[in-house]
Amino acid sequence: MASSSSSIEDNNISSPLLSKENETEENSPIKEVALTVPTTDDSSLPVLTFRMWVLGTLSCFLLSFLNQFFWYRTEPLTITAISAQIAVVPLGQLMAAKITKRVFFKGKSWEFTLNPGPFNVKEHVLITIFANSGAGTVYAIHIVTAVKVFYQKHISFPVSLLVVITTQVLGFGWAGIFRRYLVEPAAMWWPANLVQVSLFRALHEKEERKKGALTRSQFFMIAFLCSFAYYVFPGYLFQMLTSLSWVCWVFPHNVLAQQLGSGLNGLGIGAIGLDWSAISAYLGSPLASPWFATANVAVGFVFVMYILTPLCYWFNVYSAKTFPIFSNKLFTSQGYIYNITDIIDSNFHMDLAAYEKQGRLHLSTFFAMTYGVGFAALTATIVHVALFHGREIWEQSKSSFNEKSMDIHTKLMRKYKQVPEWWFVCILIGTIATTIFACEYYNEQLQLPWWGVLLACGIAIFFTLPIGIITAITNQSPGLNIITEYIIGYIYPGYPVANMCFKVYGYISMTQAITFLQDFKLGHYMKIPPRTMFMAQVVGTLIAGLVYLSTAWWLMESIPDICKDTSSVWTCPGDTVFYDASVIWGLIGPRRIFGNLGTYENVNWFFLGGAIAPLLVWLAARAFPQQEWIKLINMPVLIGATGMMPPATAVNYTSWIIVGFLSGFVVYRYKPDWWQRHNYVLSGAMDAGLAFMGVLLYLCLGLEDVSINWWGNDLDGCPLAHCPTEKGFEVQGCPSFN
Repeated sequence: MASSSSSIEDNNISSPLLSKENETEENSPIKEVALTVPTTDDSSLPVLTFRMWVLGTLSCFLLSFLNQFFWYRTEPLTITAISAQIAVVPLGQLMAAKITKRVFFKGKSWEFTLNPGPFNVKEHVLITIFANSGAGTVYAIHIVTAVKVFYQKHISFPVSLLVVITTQVLGFGWAGIFRRYLVEPAAMWWPANLVQVSLFRALHEKEERKKGALTRSQFFMIAFLCSFAYYVFPGYLFQMLTSLSWVCWVFPHNVLAQQLGSGLNGLGIGAIGLDWSAISAYLGSPLASPWFATANVAVGFVFVMYILTPLCYWFNVYSAKTFPIFSNKLFTSQGYIYNITDIIDSNFHMDLAAYEKQGRLHLSTFFAMTYGVGFAALTATIVHVALFHGREIWEQSKSSFNEKSMDIHTKLMRKYKQVPEWWFVCILIGTIATTIFACEYYNEQLQLPWWGVLLACGIAIFFTLPIGIITAITNQSPGLNIITEYIIGYIYPGYPVANMCFKVYGYISMTQAITFLQDFKLGHYMKIPPRTMFMAQVVGTLIAGLVYLSTAWWLMESIPDICKDTSSVWTCPGDTVFYDASVIWGLIGPRRIFGNLGTYENVNWFFLGGAIAPLLVWLAARAFPQQEWIKLINMPVLIGATGMMPPATAVNYTSWIIVGFLSGFVVYRYKPDWWQRHNYVLSGAMDAGLAFMGVLLYLCLGLEDVSINWWGNDLDGCPLAHCPTEKGFEVQGCPSFN
């Protein structure tokens, strides 16, 4: 697929927004961008202001603290940057009204004042960039949690901080290298950014209200209040709204029906979630996903969830009926939970004799298939980008941008000083050197040798461009977690911490690069000077890393049995999956699971299948060039659709797909004017209302452990979904099959 513009019927649209620096009307060739992003720029607006630093730092600190605080909970609550984007507006306006306008220092071409005038949109964008740094999880904290809580071994705070900061900053190097491919081209349009751009316009642009219609600001406030008020039901009073698995209610004693119908522990047939946090938690807002990408996710999900998994289970592939159909837990051959602590020796390595005594490790059907599709998605990404984008990458490598290849936004940004490439190179070299030092000097705690750091960096830089292209076009990002675990697990088995560190340095440095590039594109759309953007990203990343780690450390030290007590709200679902992966790939090693010493050797064929799939699409597109829909088949997204499962569940996907269909297909096609004005604003309002009510519920009720116990707060209502169906096999609470 050359670009997402192939899904647009008419790219030659006219925008009412005229560039002040262009006599003729010009706009982006991507219709969604042309409808959303202004083609104007006021370079006189002050950006690096006192209030920007104060509100940006405060936003980053608060979001980092709250997101890590809620991350360990059974139902993690992610507070997006949109919450801060909205909350800082009245604060910025208050500071502009009340702080003195006195000039403290003045030079020939500059002056310093605490209040340079009205609170403006460019300040607001930079504050949001700060908030973005604190809005996502810091993946390296999984290492600290796994070592301290699950493995119960020693890792010090300074070492943990080194790992966190280096993994977060390393991605700057890759981002700097690939800016010219992933930020400036119009085809790389980064759909998620349009939500924030639309919200900026709603909050700052003065808009005349048409008779009988709402302005963007009015629509946002109504949607925000509705979202805020509604979340009290799925968040507290009626939590079953998260997953309405009605099939289980119809068949309360039927294991098969509950396996099929459970939205949280089964295939989720008929299950629906009426909780925005469940809909947007893992795949992001469905309102920000272009329809062709949503359709690819839907097809991939249906294939894996409703064809591949049931066939493998009911044909008892790998003794599937001995285990639950959907579970991320690790099992013995008899279906019991695997006792990991028994196979770890005093030196934090695998005790081979204890492993052989307990037997091979087994996975649920779906968990095994998830690894298979992860293998396939990786090779599909490489082949897809080579076939569909190889020529573009080659042409861009041979020459710099010329006027014909630049859209209006790239032209407007050319008047600002760009970030020199050597800045990124210096950060890259310094971070790699620091990482090697940390791994060598603290080898007893981190286990990863110096060559492992270099290999992880090599993998990250190789995959950043292809995965960046997929993300910039589809809003879906294939991950490197599986391949990094696989490689180091084969080369260096028996060292779980080394495996986790290698995965984080290889996977998260790439993910961070994608995040930085997405923020650069946001600044590109909003005409923020690149050097100013760079400064905000670096400072925000350092603040977020420190706050995330400090919060996690405090929780691990102060909450008894955190992540282990299944009766509490602190069950750490994401960290549990990470720990399980460290056991599979690091402690035991892929050779004893997916190699000739393991049960799942044939899963490796998925690598070949993933490489072939994009080739078939490419050949079909060339054979039938008049069939435009063929070019919309994006195999990396389709195959990797279930990459977030687990911890994501079926109801997260089914609800996300339904909302994405209504927004991206129905409304976009039949109500384009409404979609243009309100779609992205609605997405931001839903996120913000949920976040504010979620925090309020926790502060008012969660801290005091005030809860309501009734059937409406049974999250799924499918107690038999986790039961195995093997004949003669008995599990407490499950019927036996004879």
